[in-house]
Amino acid sequence: MSNAAKKAWSIPRGIMHLPVATFDKDLKLDFDTNARLIEFEIKHGATSICILMHLAEQLNLSMQERKDLTEQSVKAVAGRVPVLVHVSLSGTDQVIELTQHAEKAGADAVVAIAPYYWKPTQDQIYEHFAAIMSSTGLPFVGYHSPAFMDGIGIAPATLLRLVERFPTQCIGLKEASHNFEQFIELRRAGQSINPDFGVITGIEYIIPAMTLGGVGSMSIFGGVAPRLVQKLYDLTVQGNLTEALKLQDKASALWQLGKGGYPAPIKTMMEIMGRPVGETRLPLIPTSPEKKALLEKELDKLGILQSEPHGW
Repeated sequence: MSNAAKKAWSIPRGIMHLPVATFDKDLKLDFDTNARLIEFEIKHGATSICILMHLAEQLNLSMQERKDLTEQSVKAVAGRVPVLVHVSLSGTDQVIELTQHAEKAGADAVVAIAPYYWKPTQDQIYEHFAAIMSSTGLPFVGYHSPAFMDGIGIAPATLLRLVERFPTQCIGLKEASHNFEQFIELRRAGQSINPDFGVITGIEYIIPAMTLGGVGSMSIFGGVAPRLVQKLYDLTVQGNLTEALKLQDKASALWQLGKGGYPAPIKTMMEIMGRPVGETRLPLIPTSPEKKALLEKELDKLGILQSEPHGW
């Protein structure tokens, strides 16, 4: 499909929810619980659903499982919000296979990071992303997370080349460096060609992201404390930064609790909140009883147990 034939599409704003992988007691994908989780997240304000980011446990799924989960998730969402499908892998041909499957399954956009392990140059990153976009009519969201890529990410100049070539298709970037110089320079590069180019923060550091021109957050804690992350976004957009900062501190405290052994602590917090989604697959290990007790105590101290929904 030519670039001219590709439909222009704007990246969703607000809180974009990232469901975790849901497993049964045998650690097989549990599609019923996945549908229940998607329903919960849409009910609590998700502006889109993104299936399935690396540390939401995509790294532990086979190609076929990823395809099955995409199909089941698109069916569960049923057109109510956009579905973005994460298609990252080390080989470009594999990414294209997942991208074309996502398009056939009815997804609204795809998300991809630079190829793992190869330590690609910026020219290789450009060619990788260009090949993905050339293979599909779907909008594309890049993913910049140098901490998990031996320091390699998308340079602003590379992003500029991509948006110049694919101005209506390269619509946004998940920016997870937590480096706000990079955040600003990547946003400036994208918006110099497409004023609607959207940069999304990868963790719920919403105040700095939004005040520096971001459009929202890809939220893993929407499954734990959806009211907190939604109110944090709303207060920030309204300009009430004094009140928003109190919630930003809570969101940061949640991240400090959840990032060690991630996503196992996230799944444990969801279980504490009455939304069990199964354990993690190796090499990740389940949360210990002692850690679970600590997490419950900390959620209580943060007021999460009292202020957030319990159950589905």
